[in-house]
Amino acid sequence: MSTQKLADLADMVRERANSRGDAIAYEFEGRLTSFAEFDIKTNKVANALIAMGLKKGDRVAYLGKNSDLYFELLLGAIKAGVVMAPVNWRLAGPEVAFIVSDCKAPVLFVGPEFITQVRQIRDQIPGVRTVITTEGGAPEWRDFTAWRDAQSGDDPKVPIDTKDIAIQLYTSGTTGKPKGAMLSHANFLNLMQTGNAEDKPEWNRWSTDDVSLVAMPIFHIGGSGWGVMGLYHGARGVIAREFDPTKVLDFFEQSGITKLFMVPAAMQFVVRQPRAKTMDFSRLKYMLYGASPIPAALLKECIEVFKCDFVQLYGMTETTGTIVALPPEDHVEGLERMRSAGKALPGVEIAILDADGKPLPPRQVGEIATRSGSNMVGYWNLPEATAATLRSDGWLRTGDAGYMDEDGYLYIHDRIKDMIISGGENIYPAEVESALCDHPDIAEAAVIGVPDDKWGEAVKAVVVMKPGKQATATDIINFTRTRIAGYKTPKSVEFLPALPRNPSGKILRRQLREPYWAGKDRRVN
Repeated sequence: MSTQKLADLADMVRERANSRGDAIAYEFEGRLTSFAEFDIKTNKVANALIAMGLKKGDRVAYLGKNSDLYFELLLGAIKAGVVMAPVNWRLAGPEVAFIVSDCKAPVLFVGPEFITQVRQIRDQIPGVRTVITTEGGAPEWRDFTAWRDAQSGDDPKVPIDTKDIAIQLYTSGTTGKPKGAMLSHANFLNLMQTGNAEDKPEWNRWSTDDVSLVAMPIFHIGGSGWGVMGLYHGARGVIAREFDPTKVLDFFEQSGITKLFMVPAAMQFVVRQPRAKTMDFSRLKYMLYGASPIPAALLKECIEVFKCDFVQLYGMTETTGTIVALPPEDHVEGLERMRSAGKALPGVEIAILDADGKPLPPRQVGEIATRSGSNMVGYWNLPEATAATLRSDGWLRTGDAGYMDEDGYLYIHDRIKDMIISGGENIYPAEVESALCDHPDIAEAAVIGVPDDKWGEAVKAVVVMKPGKQATATDIINFTRTRIAGYKTPKSVEFLPALPRNPSGKILRRQLREPYWAGKDRRVN
């Protein structure tokens, strides 16, 4: 396969069709698509979008689970110069409507599981001119296959600049509203094309014999980015509609998976399946994991069952994914490095900064900052939020607190932004507190993350009721469920007469968290 440097992601699809034509690019629920077929299908998608009057830089939204059709849409949109904005399907109706409206998408693509939800919010997304269903099921809307196949398979040859936006991924916002992180062609290609192949560590090299499992949701960089990564390397991508531990084991058995990315909560579900203990994982070379720290006991269990090499990844949507990795040779029980996130990848700079933005010496805790060609372009239509995260000198503030040791290993200590990570999903207290304060009987509320064996962290609400008013924890949890995604809803509620505040009136979340984290060496789980 050609190792030439590619100019953009549209060129990537064309080049792989030339070099890997008949090989399988994607496998999804029995449907196989070769690299050559994928090239033609993405041309048709691009031509269909252009025929609808979409211009370069317009956004389209996708509300659906993982599918080969999603990757056709993503890369087809890229060939048309149009930007895909996948929507987190776990969100509640009002949250979905916000994202679709925020990205100003005139076209919304909908998977079969979400037709009812879109019908319910249709009047809240007036900017959407056309709804297209990926697998039918809604006679009032257009069908994706018919829409695509009405077009020519010729390449539209829309000129693309490496600085153009390739995808817009929404991240939870500190203020309670999601922000659209804009990732460019250059951001993706920098990640894959930095350095020579022989300089890359063994775990980060791919071959055309690799079979990768795309099991994490495509609205995350760990889903979309992983799916594109396999395509770039000419490997076969096996797409799981959603994460289901029993089906993940089927994929290992039937498709011979060689590498995959999972969050620790997902790894726990898979390894605890009774048949995991008796399965043959001999084809599996690497399990990459990240998005939240892994308990030592769980990692030990996974190493014993999967018998492959493990790589811990640290990164964020705003860095197009991984910037730091802990390689297999550092996965040694008792080694101090096992508690670290690893070392910076080639081409990535990491610094620990104090409150004034000055670099700190080894083993001093400060904010983790990073600089590389994979730092996002910025947040969509949010110049102030962009400026606060991405400094003019190219350093991106992660919002994580940590330190570096003398050998350049990064240790995550805490989170500066009060963010909670539960099952690999980012949750900001402001989002949950906003939903709680809509309750007519709640005077004020604070939300914290507490340690949880299953999910890493769980959302806990601390509420103060209005004088003379009462509610049960169940009432409050059910109330929030109508406003925010299920994974954001509190798992427990504590009632207090008043919330602790500092002299300027700011809620002291740290004080509320302290009893739950006492005795732990880091404040993230």
